Amino acid sequence: MKKMTALTLIAALAGASSAFAQQAPAQPATPAIQAPMAPAAPGAVQDPAIAEQAEFERLLRAQVLLERAYLSPGEIDGAYGSNMRQALTTFQTTRDLPVTGKLDDATWNALNTDNSPTLATYTLAEEDVAGPFLPIPDSMMEKAKLPALGYANALEGLGEKFHASPALLQRLNPGKSLTRAGEQIMVPHVSGKQPFPQAAKVVVRDSTKTLQLFDASDRLLAQYPVSTGSARDPLPIGNWKIEGVHANPVYHYNPKLFWDAKPGDSKTPVKPGPNNPVGVMWIDLSKPHYGIHGTPVPAHVGKTESHGCIRLTNWSAAEVGALVSAGVEVALVK
Repeated sequence: MKKMTALTLIAALAGASSAFAQQAPAQPATPAIQAPMAPAAPGAVQDPAIAEQAEFERLLRAQVLLERAYLSPGEIDGAYGSNMRQALTTFQTTRDLPVTGKLDDATWNALNTDNSPTLATYTLAEEDVAGPFLPIPDSMMEKAKLPALGYANALEGLGEKFHASPALLQRLNPGKSLTRAGEQIMVPHVSGKQPFPQAAKVVVRDSTKTLQLFDASDRLLAQYPVSTGSARDPLPIGNWKIEGVHANPVYHYNPKLFWDAKPGDSKTPVKPGPNNPVGVMWIDLSKPHYGIHGTPVPAHVGKTESHGCIRLTNWSAAEVGALVSAGVEVALVK
């Protein structure tokens, strides 16, 4: 969010720590979804439901492989959208493929050089389902009354842990309880990604709604979808630096700094947690009042406006926070 002079930061980052990152990784399993169904023979009439399922499986696998290649499609949902298009465009560009932004045959074949399974089995742990879970109010003043801004329910936490929409997890696990410890479920296989060195430069592009990390030789390391401001609160184009990287911030709300604050609001601190207004990570920029941060609404990343700051999903914000440090250059471009 814009205008963060009142943001108190706690728990200096010693790694990408968050509730969903502290769990044991899912164990790879024989994939329930590995490749699309065979196409119908020429001239044959294909059942629309079968065709729809085949396309879902194909898109889901591509999203998982893009995530594993550090080209995030955003929240994994098995559907084609603008975030996936940007991830595919960059994948195609870096692999010298025709740049279509679509999951064409050449791109599909190149993605599948990674033969990792699409899905993994995961056994729900007690901490996944124990809570405490509380409804998250819309009002900032009501948020401030909560002892912590944790998950509203177990499914929300599982979605963040496995970078997936809650609806996808429900679709993958018909008849399963997602609130019972010991239940084995299927999840996107996003654990065990190959590590790489710290980033030397961050580039945020307003036109594509992406954040990219580069190494010292200007090699692209990773890309993530972002929300980047609005007409009223535009992205501050220019070259800046990271001044600090902090996990689990306490957010100090000051209504005088926001044009859309509700009448009667007053200054108040909002406790840490994944549903905090800036999520689980705050990366402070040398541009006063601006930063790169998480968000409690991952499905909105790249789709909605912000108050001028750069919003990532919580899991991407945690990942970026582990790969950058104070002094790293940040270029905000059109």
